[in-house]
Amino acid sequence: MDFALTDEQRMLEETLTRLVADQVSPTQRRAMLDAPRQAPSTLWRTFAELGLLHMPFSEAVGGLGGDGTDLMIIMQALGRGLVPEAYLAGLVLPGQLLALTANSVQQTRWLAPLLEGEHQLALAWQEHGARYDAFAVSTQAIKHNAQWRLTGRKDVVLNLEAAAAYLVTARLESGKLGLFILPAGTPGLSLHLYRTMDDQAAGDLTLDDVTLPDENCLSEDVSEALADVLALGRAALCADAIGAMEEACDQTLAYLKDRKQFGLPLATFQALQHRMVDMHLHLEQSRSMAILACTSLSLPADERDYKIAAAKAYCGESARFIAEQAIQLHGGMGMTEECHVAHYAKHLVMFDHYLGDSDYHLETVSDQLSVA
Repeated sequence: MDFALTDEQRMLEETLTRLVADQVSPTQRRAMLDAPRQAPSTLWRTFAELGLLHMPFSEAVGGLGGDGTDLMIIMQALGRGLVPEAYLAGLVLPGQLLALTANSVQQTRWLAPLLEGEHQLALAWQEHGARYDAFAVSTQAIKHNAQWRLTGRKDVVLNLEAAAAYLVTARLESGKLGLFILPAGTPGLSLHLYRTMDDQAAGDLTLDDVTLPDENCLSEDVSEALADVLALGRAALCADAIGAMEEACDQTLAYLKDRKQFGLPLATFQALQHRMVDMHLHLEQSRSMAILACTSLSLPADERDYKIAAAKAYCGESARFIAEQAIQLHGGMGMTEECHVAHYAKHLVMFDHYLGDSDYHLETVSDQLSVA
């Protein structure tokens, strides 16, 4: 099978590589993280100018019609630079769900400005005790006349602080899963903001008898669309992890070549060479699994979910292995804030927990095999 990139995809890869190298150095990244959370940032506006915000969306909703490979190129470059922009959480996941569920009026109000870089959104789907199950939802939505009343809580909502609105899943009286869009500042909402271990902005969203007009309901049966979007997100995360694993391996190898012991570079010691080989083996096998995930998005749901779950589980285990090896080979300095590889290690550890950890996805694979 030919995995060679097209000329356009190579140009996209080269453009992104230069952009990340120029604008997201370790010092610049720290300044971005410390800056007040406001969208759009200068880098986000650059993304919009380059068409990166339109790329993963179909032409039917104003996008450029990019496929899984295009998304993989973008996410891999962002992962390699640890770019602190919510491209997946603030654009791709909520935007794709809007594209699948919103009517023309709702798309004009929320999706069109999202693709133009005028605002970001957030997808609130996780709940306490649900263990990554997007359909184990206790948040309730009750309709009375032409209004909806929502009560519940969503946990670990990425990009919560910068979002102009939140897409919230809730259980309807019919038993189906509904989807609602709540503008920031809606009465009855309360936010508890924090940073994840790898410095991503997140928070918990509490809904206390929130009242919404009927036009804020995007779907009264969002289960299939939500499954499609989460599958896309998991494939994109695998690509992001590949970029981070690449850079962690490169930085570790450069350190071993530079650091000397007994008058010799650490890279000359055979035991450490073996460990670097193991890191690269995990990286290359994970790369193959990430390609599998990103090229499986158009398959039937059962086959798609099986392959993406296998990829997410394998990449999660590899990410933890490479993170641990990178820290150990750097020694004590690998645990310091000043050592940039520590930030990659934290990101790779957290990658395993976003949209389901390795254990969760291995169960999915096991269930699919049992059915087969």
